[in-house]
This record gives sequence, structure tokens and C-alpha cells, in this order.
Amino acid sequence: MWWLAIFLMQDAQSQADRIRAAMAASLAKQRASVQRQSESVRAAMGPQTIPDSWVRLRPPVDADCSAIPQVELARMIDDAAEKHGVDSGVIREVARQESGFQPCAVSPKGAEGLMQLMPATQLQFQVSNPFDAKQSIDAGSKLLKDLLDRYHGDLSLALSAYNAGAGAVDRAGGIPEIPETKNYVMDVLTRLLQ
Repeated sequence: MWWLAIFLMQDAQSQADRIRAAMAASLAKQRASVQRQSESVRAAMGPQTIPDSWVRLRPPVDADCSAIPQVELARMIDDAAEKHGVDSGVIREVARQESGFQPCAVSPKGAEGLMQLMPATQLQFQVSNPFDAKQSIDAGSKLLKDLLDRYHGDLSLALSAYNAGAGAVDRAGGIPEIPETKNYVMDVLTRLLQ
């Protein structure tokens, strides 16, 4: 029976490698497109108009952007879950929704890393490198814990605030009427219930 477990683990790893290889070309095209857009905007507006700190289109050259092995990712998530008192499934599904488990993901709005932390959140939780998966998971888990406490354990509201900001949730008195946020909450909760 042990041979079956080894076979399944190898097959899962080779499947993950095939998926990563299939995505590599697409990710490279996306990065090139974003870079061209940035250069176009800079050329049109002049180099002094847009400070470098405002336009961070890709991670630093020395960032480790390789996919994280599932075993290592699971260990980091479990450690953060235990440390901050947040269900590991919630952390895992937020990371999946936010970045697809890509440690160097950067959103058009400026969120960075595995847990897609905005610069203010990075500062709040003293994240020195948002592309470091361990730091990102730890800070994202702290943020989730803070939001769960703020909304008295209401996961839907905590997820809404993670996506749209606590101010938007507070103003709406619940999940804001933002299609992206509603879909975000539904997607994460659906996967948690499967």
C-alpha cells in the first residue's frame, strides 16, 4: 500500500509542475504587458510625475517568486493559524482567492504578495518583505484575526473587510454592495464548505 501513496504523491507533484509550466508563459506575458503600460504612462506624464514608490509593478529582483511546495505552504498556514487563532482553512482559502498562492503577486491596486497586503497593512504589521510567503501569511492571518474580532466572529463581514476594507463594511452595515466583494465572500465561503 505504501507504493500507492508514493505514486499518488509523485503524480500530484508532476501535475503541479505541469500546471506551473503551463502558467509560466501567461504570467510572463502579463508581467511584460504591465511593464509596457507603466513605461507608457511614465513617458506620457514624465519621470518626475509618478514617484517610483507609487508604481510598484513587480517584486524586487532578489525576491523568491517560485511556487511554494504544498507541504511548506501548509506548514506556514498551520503555524499562522495556531499563532493567531484563525482557522487554517480560512487562511488557505483567502490566500488562494487573493493570489492563487503566487508569492510575488501584485494587484493593480497595489496589494502585494501571497495574502495581497496593501502598503498600509504591511506597515501596520511590520512586514519588511511582502513577497516573503511566511511574512505575508503571518500578517494576513493577523489581519483576519483582527477583522474577526472586530465583527464578533462573523466570517462574512471579516472577509468583506479583507477585500473592501473595514470602512466600506462599516458604512454599509454589512457586506457592501460591491460585486467584487460579494463574489469574493461567496467564493471563499463556498470552498470552505466543500
